[in-house]
Amino acid sequence: MIFTAPDRRQALAMIGAAALCLSARPARSAPSPISFNELYGKVSVLGLTFSDKVKALEGKPVAMRGFMAPPLKAEANFFVLTEIPMALCPFCSSDADWPDDIIVVYLDHAQTFEQANATIEVSGKLEVGSWTDPDTGFVSLLRIVNADFRRV
Repeated sequence: MIFTAPDRRQALAMIGAAALCLSARPARSAPSPISFNELYGKVSVLGLTFSDKVKALEGKPVAMRGFMAPPLKAEANFFVLTEIPMALCPFCSSDADWPDDIIVVYLDHAQTFEQANATIEVSGKLEVGSWTDPDTGFVSLLRIVNADFRRV
């Protein structure tokens, strides 16, 4: 196909317009960072209330740093992220206090678990509200789902 001068200009204009349209597409949003002290707005005798930040991030990608509590079993597809390292699984010792600053992480795919004293960053979608895992019976208030983690 041979372009004449006006056809070439039109073709170049269309290519430019297409490139502009493609570059104007919204970029995939980066996860919003959230910390343990931002999870709850108020802790009272009536229980925990979620912070405004948690409510605003519900269903959105988040990133959070912490420590992996020792998992219940090696083949578990979830773990508990804690603010401070824990030497024992919180479920395995009756005298261990369950920390107030935890979030449950459901992995997107199976990964090798990290040592409890290694800082990790988890990214995934934030789910808010009470939910019972049908497989384990584990109840959680906050979860990061479709998650992945890396050592930092």
